[in-house]
Amino acid sequence: MLKRFRNRAEGGRELAQKLVEYAGRPDVLVLALPRGGVPVGYEVARALQAPLDVFVVRKLGVPGHEELAMGAVASGGAWVLNDDVVTPLGISPQAIRAVAARELAELARREQVYRGDRPTPDVRGRTVILVDDGLATGSTMRAAVKALRRLEPDRIVVAVPTAAPSTCAELGQEADECVCGIKPDPFYAVGVWYEDFSQTTDDEVRDLLDRGALETTAATGAR
Repeated sequence: MLKRFRNRAEGGRELAQKLVEYAGRPDVLVLALPRGGVPVGYEVARALQAPLDVFVVRKLGVPGHEELAMGAVASGGAWVLNDDVVTPLGISPQAIRAVAARELAELARREQVYRGDRPTPDVRGRTVILVDDGLATGSTMRAAVKALRRLEPDRIVVAVPTAAPSTCAELGQEADECVCGIKPDPFYAVGVWYEDFSQTTDDEVRDLLDRGALETTAATGAR
């Protein structure tokens, strides 16, 4: 059995070693999926000397069957629809807009909690490294990639410490690159590959984002 990561921070540090080609580049931005992706993203951003922020994704549930995703909304107002769900069920544009409005409001609330007064970063023309703590089915990351693509970055790199081999390969087709630290087979679940997989709190997310912002400011001033 492969060695497990002690925690998400160690996973992030080891992942950063596979991303050294992006170190010190002014066009690179690290966006982490909260909450579990933020401790990983913090270590990656720190090692690459890149800014860190969050990319919040909210599922759009089918009315009356909210567990079934008909799409997703994400940071920056980007949203994607799953036509394979919307079309067969005949979901009206009005129903979609109502669900999207509710989820966008919750997304904005979460971004305020995490980011405070800091503006949403402009990703246009940049290389974005999209980070989470792992990929099992990859559904959330897939939605994040599709939504981020609409904001016109130059390049999207998905990066995770651990992933199911098939999911890593699939995300490599949807993003410009997918970097997966370890690809156990059988995979079981993301949490299996961490000794400590305790839930990341909102306070921890805010603290890491604040620390990342301070370190980015200090590094920029030192150049």
